[in-house]
Amino acid sequence: MTGGAVSIIWSPMHQPTDPAEILAALIRCPSVTPAEGGALAALEAMLAPLGFNVERPAFSEAGTPDVENLYARLSGNGPHLMFAGHTDVVPPGDEDAWSHAPFAAEVVDGEMYGRGAVDMKGGIASFVAAVARHIEKHGPPPGSVSLLITGDEEGPAINGTSKLLEWAAGKGESWDGAIVGEPTNPDAMGDMIKIGRRGSISGTVTVNGTQGHAAYPHLADNPLPGLLALAGALLSPAFDEGTSEFQPTNLELTSIDTGNTAANVIPARATFAFNIRFNDTWTADTLKAEVDARLEKAANGSAKPVRFALNWRDRPSPVFLTRDERLIGLLSGAVETITGRAPKLSTSGGTSDARFIKDYCPVVEFGLVGQTMHMVDERVALADLETLTAIYERFLEDWFGR
Repeated sequence: MTGGAVSIIWSPMHQPTDPAEILAALIRCPSVTPAEGGALAALEAMLAPLGFNVERPAFSEAGTPDVENLYARLSGNGPHLMFAGHTDVVPPGDEDAWSHAPFAAEVVDGEMYGRGAVDMKGGIASFVAAVARHIEKHGPPPGSVSLLITGDEEGPAINGTSKLLEWAAGKGESWDGAIVGEPTNPDAMGDMIKIGRRGSISGTVTVNGTQGHAAYPHLADNPLPGLLALAGALLSPAFDEGTSEFQPTNLELTSIDTGNTAANVIPARATFAFNIRFNDTWTADTLKAEVDARLEKAANGSAKPVRFALNWRDRPSPVFLTRDERLIGLLSGAVETITGRAPKLSTSGGTSDARFIKDYCPVVEFGLVGQTMHMVDERVALADLETLTAIYERFLEDWFGR
C-alpha cells in the first residue's frame, strides 16, 4: 500500500446515501493502477445490500498487468441504464508535496482531498448515493441499473472496459443508454456534457542518415534537415477546419530525439513522435493514408530523397458522436433543473472509456469539475458532490419515469 493507507471495506450497517462518506471510503483504498487496492471490494459491500448482483471478473493479456473489474446489476423489467467508470487512479507522485495525505480523504474548508477525488471516485460515489436514495424513496426502479467499473482506465486500457463489455454482452447483457462519470465540467457544475470524443492516433517517424564528425559534413548524412521537412509537412496545411460538432483535427509533435549526447557528432538517425486528435471528417485508416501521402511527398520533394520509416502505434481511438435525443435530453434537463444552467454539449478533451461503450449503446459523459484531476492536492468540494448526486438522482427519476 502507498503511504501507509488502509483499505476500508464498507460496513453493511451503513446505507450508502452520503456521497462524501462513500468517497472517503474509496479514496482510502490506494488503487493506483492496476492495483485493486480494496476499492472494488468496498463497492461490492455497498451495492450488494441494495439488491445488486455483483461480479468481479479479472482479465489478462500477455505483456500487460492482470486487472480486476466489477459488474453489478440491479435487475428489473424496463429500460437498462449503465453507469461506467473506474476506481484506478494515477500515482500521487511526491506525497510530501501534498497539503494532505493523498489517501487520507481529509476534509478542509468544505473540500475533500485525495487521489481520485474527481477522477473519478467522486463520480462513482455520487452515482451510488443517487441509486441508494432512489431506492429509499421509490423502491427498486422499474428497469435495470448496472455499474460497469474497471481498474484499467488510467493504465493500458486493455484488460478493463473493452473486455468487461465483451464479457457482459457474452452473458446476454444489453443496455439502452450509458453515463460515464468522468469529470466533464471545466469550471462549475452544469457547464458541460460530453456527447462524443475526438479520435486519437499516434506514430513515430525515423529518418536515417550517416553518422559523422560535425566538422566534416561531406563525409556524413545529417538526418535532421530531412526530419524537419517531414515534420513540417505534417504540421501544415491544416487537416481540416472542423465541423459543427468537433474542433479541427490537430497534430502535435510530442518528442524529437537523436540519441546524441555530443555536440560535434552528426547523428546516424533522428526520430519524432506525434499524436493526432481527429474529428469525424476522418477515420483512422483515411488519416493514416493522408499522413503517408504527406510524408512521401515531402521525402521525395527535394534533390536528395529522405530515407524514413513510419511506425503507427497500436489501438487508435475512434471518433464518435452520440445522437440519442432521449439520453441527452433527460440528462441536460436534470442538470438544468438542479443547477439552473443549461450545459454545453461538447466533444472536447481527450479520450475516455466511452469509446468502447459507444459500440454497445448510446453513451454520454457527465461528472465533477475537473480542474484538479491528476494534480497534487486533487480535491472536490463537498457541495459539488451533493450537486452531482442530486443530478444523477433526478436523471434516474426521469429515465425510469418516477
